[in-house]
Amino acid sequence: MRTSALERNTKETQIKMSLNIDGTGKGNISSGIGFFDHMLNSFAKHGNFDLDLECKGDLNVDCHHSVEDIGIVLGNCFKEALGNKEGINRYASFIMPMDDALVLCAVDFSGRPYLNFSYDFEEERITDFDVSQVGDFETETLREFLYALSYSAGMNLHVKILDGINTHHIIEAIFKAMANAMRIAASKNPDREGILSTKGAL
Repeated sequence: MRTSALERNTKETQIKMSLNIDGTGKGNISSGIGFFDHMLNSFAKHGNFDLDLECKGDLNVDCHHSVEDIGIVLGNCFKEALGNKEGINRYASFIMPMDDALVLCAVDFSGRPYLNFSYDFEEERITDFDVSQVGDFETETLREFLYALSYSAGMNLHVKILDGINTHHIIEAIFKAMANAMRIAASKNPDREGILSTKGAL
């Protein structure tokens, strides 16, 4: 089982996270941001990852620090759990339809971080109507999450929004496409020996 458990504490956020790449899709998420919890639970479910997260952040300021720092910790968890990446597929892509939205995600666990994502959402934020949550999700922070995840994981990440009208659908399709692509890329391939690189290391 490829697992990782990390903590990250700053003056802005306190985060505890555990990840099992070879899990069953169980998410236990508490970020203080209802919509983001929904996205991360979808990510765990569709990636077949077991993901536990507790984040206490300065949501009285905004959601930026929490969303970005969760991306940092999640990326580091993947990097640690993957180890030397021996036998994994390394590459994968996935196209996810969700109602009006259509999203392409391609990943490479190359060890060389890179993010290719650019999109201007018409909605500035997705408001959470659950009174037990205190933070709205600001759509511009999605790029910060993807950047932090890709760079902390050492992952090449391309996200292309091919179509879509509804902001909720577009963002959810991104998380589901990314989960599927990362699941396939991280999966062990029984027909592959060693590390998929002519350099012999990733």
